Amino acid sequence: MPLTPGAHHRPSAGHDGIGTWPAVGITLVVLIAANLATHHWPGLPGLATAVVAGALLLGVLRAAGGTWADAGLAPGTLARGARWALALIGLVAVVYLAGALLPATRTLFEDRRYAGLSGGELMFRVLVLVPVGTVLLEEIAFRGVLYGLVLRVRGTVWATAVSSLLFGLWHVLPSLRLATEKPALTTVFGSSAPGAALAVLSAVLFTAAAGVLLCELRRRSGSLLAPMGLHWAVNALGYLAGHLLR
Repeated sequence: MPLTPGAHHRPSAGHDGIGTWPAVGITLVVLIAANLATHHWPGLPGLATAVVAGALLLGVLRAAGGTWADAGLAPGTLARGARWALALIGLVAVVYLAGALLPATRTLFEDRRYAGLSGGELMFRVLVLVPVGTVLLEEIAFRGVLYGLVLRVRGTVWATAVSSLLFGLWHVLPSLRLATEKPALTTVFGSSAPGAALAVLSAVLFTAAAGVLLCELRRRSGSLLAPMGLHWAVNALGYLAGHLLR
């Protein structure tokens, strides 16, 4: 059954596509390859990888009999999802503004990765790399395809758990230098190898917990646009705040 608008399709004995768990396995293979590729070839190659991987994952969902509703992209839910997304972006903006203005929390935005960024490079990250290279792929993968596949056969709790655990593990490679790049984290974890390992573990646990929140947003809104909006706001507005507070 192709990706078409409608209610969640549940596989039947006569379904002639790939099974749900083989589809989950293929999804993991695609994600591992994409994670390695985007880590070693950031920038435009990583952007192209994200777009191709996202399309492949939607193809996997289709091959497993999935619908747009399974992916959180049913046309009837998009307007509601957009309203959720705009509200969440506004909320993050207010929280970040307060955090940037308060001396006690201002240092949380410091990041050595922003030091050499020009205004044009910042805008490219905020308007292209984050929404397409990060948010689009990760939301399609974790709150769209993986969540939708597992939801059909195991329900909400399993879908949330599998999606969120894998979302946490997805952030191992991006977190390898986290303790040394963010001064606030260097103070906590130090710059030793054990400190770096603890920082990575903390990042995995934190992003797994964030994955639970994003899954719940998808469930409550019925749309992938809601977690997309929050995900973009946290990342992109974080870049913007960090750059302005250099």
